[in-house]
Amino acid sequence: MPRTTNLHLVSDSTGETLNSMARATLARFEEPHVIQHRWFLVRSRFQLEQVLEGIQAEPGPVLFTLADKSLRHSLEEFCARLGVTSLSVLDETLDLLQREIGAAAKEKRAAQHVLDADYFRRIDAMHYVLAHDDGQGTAGIAEADTCLVGVSRSSKTPTCFYLANRGIKAANVPIVPGAPLPPELDNPPCPVIGLTIEVNALLEIRRHRLKLIGQAPGILRQDSTDYVDPEAVKAEILAARRLCTSRGWPVIDVTRRSIEETAATVLQLMEAWHARSANSAMPHGANQGPPAR
Repeated sequence: MPRTTNLHLVSDSTGETLNSMARATLARFEEPHVIQHRWFLVRSRFQLEQVLEGIQAEPGPVLFTLADKSLRHSLEEFCARLGVTSLSVLDETLDLLQREIGAAAKEKRAAQHVLDADYFRRIDAMHYVLAHDDGQGTAGIAEADTCLVGVSRSSKTPTCFYLANRGIKAANVPIVPGAPLPPELDNPPCPVIGLTIEVNALLEIRRHRLKLIGQAPGILRQDSTDYVDPEAVKAEILAARRLCTSRGWPVIDVTRRSIEETAATVLQLMEAWHARSANSAMPHGANQGPPAR
């Protein structure tokens, strides 16, 4: 049985980078016994002292992102005296980029959270997703960067919210048996991508959903609706796939994919769609480089 390890994550910002790295690396281990201690927004000597006390009480490796040289030096020196390993997780990447770019990086705390154009683009995308979720405001598809379609409970909404955090305006439209798609999808101005899922996985999700909305009067019983009838659900998924195929929309099977993996595939398909659109817009025999702006 693996030993229990204390892992300290120390950041002068929100800790998003450290959380992501820890999650990605620990996922490579079989049932790791790791206790994560998160120390975020560490920006003063007093705050650092609290961190050092915590490390001393429960020693273990330290991953950190600290821009302040004084705080960083104190942390590294303390860890060396205590005999625990410390690592600045961005150092090697920064060194590589500084060499390639030929300029020194700024020692700027929480640089990734500056209120710049990228920040406001993400906020705008989040508002867009809220206003165009589950087929709402279909006229707004004209403003979308992408539109996800699929049967109910096929991960459209969480994928759209994840994309919004990347600044992508993602609409989503449910494919409902017997109901027509909005006319805005007849000649869509953005890539339309279908999400599908295996029958048994979808049945489990839908049954759980019905259980959550509960036993309240007026709620359809789990055994009285096509929503969770295996044959009906199988036909629904098949019809949705055929619809996407008939319209030339790529389809992603989300059954064994995380939301992050689904979103990454959506981004790849978006890039391919834009590349095809750019090439088709060029005169025959023209240079195939990026279009002039």
